[in-house]
Amino acid sequence: MNVEFINPFLVSLINVISTMATMDLKPGKPQLKNHDLAKGDVSGLIGMVGPKTRGSLSITFEQTLILEIMNKMLGEKYESINDEVTDLVGEITNMVTGGAKNLLSDKGYDFDMATPAVVSGKNHTISHKARGKKIMMPFTHEHGNAYIEICFEDAQ
Repeated sequence: MNVEFINPFLVSLINVISTMATMDLKPGKPQLKNHDLAKGDVSGLIGMVGPKTRGSLSITFEQTLILEIMNKMLGEKYESINDEVTDLVGEITNMVTGGAKNLLSDKGYDFDMATPAVVSGKNHTISHKARGKKIMMPFTHEHGNAYIEICFEDAQ
């Protein structure tokens, strides 16, 4: 998978969290992922289809991190993941994908985005529909971790 294609998603997540929650996520080392088990507690998953690409993106947050993001963005403290928190994860997933879409359109990639699905709970799974390799990128913060997974077919 082309780094030029992946980087806009990573940059977009950092930008969204920095802008909306004034929090800095530190990127870790990318790795291949060969299973569907999520690393965190709540995940947003969005499909993307275009003339040159077909794939999906997921963003998973540990509970402690998403609750802090919720607090920073909306000024509300929550003790656990609820409907408002899962709505926020869906919105973050939309914003990250939209930001990456803008960056990628400059490079000739165009795709339509589906409505994000949000899954939560310990040991939940993420099912990417594309048949490509899954790249997982961890991000760290003092309040917890987040993970982006990107899975694309035919990304050139």
